[in-house]
Amino acid sequence: MIFIDNGSSVNVVFKSTFDQMKLEGFEFELVSTPLYGFAGHAIPPLGQIVHPLSLGTDPRRVTKMIAFTVMATFSAYNGIHGQPALKDFRAVASTYHQKLKFPVGKGVGVLCGDQKVARRCYEGVVRGEGKRLHVELNMIWKGRSE
Repeated sequence: MIFIDNGSSVNVVFKSTFDQMKLEGFEFELVSTPLYGFAGHAIPPLGQIVHPLSLGTDPRRVTKMIAFTVMATFSAYNGIHGQPALKDFRAVASTYHQKLKFPVGKGVGVLCGDQKVARRCYEGVVRGEGKRLHVELNMIWKGRSE
């Protein structure tokens, strides 16, 4: 599950997700600036990686090299795509429609959210079941061509 956050100044991948990806040869670039969450306390990042990110499905897929800050903290999400990724993809998010649209060649790629999955994730986090949901659910955003 990826959280699309128009208000986030960084793209985040959580350490548990990074470990599950089993990427070899990646070294974290040092980042000395802590991130501040909703609770207001500082969380020091492990570092930063640059990794390819693809949005959409063929034939409406686009891939960019995106910088991710790696965080060793708990989250119900695998990562956060913030303002930097949205800008790089020239993507527009609609929370009302739960869609993310981005230009692909002469067309438009679309990722669609799943309201039921998003609600289960939110309810699980509120109940403290986030770790179980983190493994059980796959992605909120599904690729779709239009």
